[in-house]
Amino acid sequence: MTDLQTPTHEYLTVRELADLLRLKERKVYDLAASGEVPCSRATGKLLFPAAEVRAWIAGAQSGAASTPRPGVFLGSHDPLLDWAIRQSRCGLATFFDGSLDGLARYAAGEGVATGLHVRDADGAWNLRAARGVAEGQNAVLIAFAGRRRGLVLREDGPRVGGLSDLGGLRLAPRQEGSGTAGLLRDLASEAGLDLSRIALTAMERSEDEAVQSVRRGEADVTFGLESVARAYGLSFVPVIEERFDLLIDRRAYFEPAMQGLIAFCRSDTFRQRAESLGGYDISRLGEVVWNA
Repeated sequence: MTDLQTPTHEYLTVRELADLLRLKERKVYDLAASGEVPCSRATGKLLFPAAEVRAWIAGAQSGAASTPRPGVFLGSHDPLLDWAIRQSRCGLATFFDGSLDGLARYAAGEGVATGLHVRDADGAWNLRAARGVAEGQNAVLIAFAGRRRGLVLREDGPRVGGLSDLGGLRLAPRQEGSGTAGLLRDLASEAGLDLSRIALTAMERSEDEAVQSVRRGEADVTFGLESVARAYGLSFVPVIEERFDLLIDRRAYFEPAMQGLIAFCRSDTFRQRAESLGGYDISRLGEVVWNA
């Protein structure tokens, strides 16, 4: 935004700020709603104090002098997000190796965004984890989807009703540092299940790989997503509704790659895909969960 000049009058209208930032007016309303851009509602309509807008733009410009983040999406693997990144042709690369791995890499500047599903001690999702690495940074936590997670089994396999029935079964585990591994550990403890007494197969590093190990008969069960179970024609026993959110570098949020991905995620094509996969709730898609 180094070539932009703010008008000289005291307040800007929505249209003037949209023209200044070269955004659609709808995006200006989103910025105002999230609290990211300084604004006033004293007159009953949105006005933007020009002096504060100049300071806001200057802050973004000074941040641009730092080492730019590579265009990589980090964190937890989500099949719908993975598909959207490819289908949108946004140009972002991916390195999915778990929520905690993604947070650590994001903090080290190795990507522009990271997906996470980490349950806080109070039952909320992702807030404490995001604050732990991005407090005071130029970042925003955006809602992506609610997901149904539970036990995935073969149709001809053992019958189970919940976590307490896993005794004697072979479980396909996820890697340490994944949100799935941490969540299973917490839920098993709450259910009185000793995971150390459960037979584990080879560790799997993605949602698809864990479910495929069940389909191949290498494991009896995994703690996976309904959408993936359905894709492979396997049985699913729901256990929990979780939140999958995106921690995004705010400057990168306005770059063409991320804007292209977000625009695609608001399309009918994306909505239809989420509905066909099953197990997703995208009603909060794009909602600002937390601003650093």
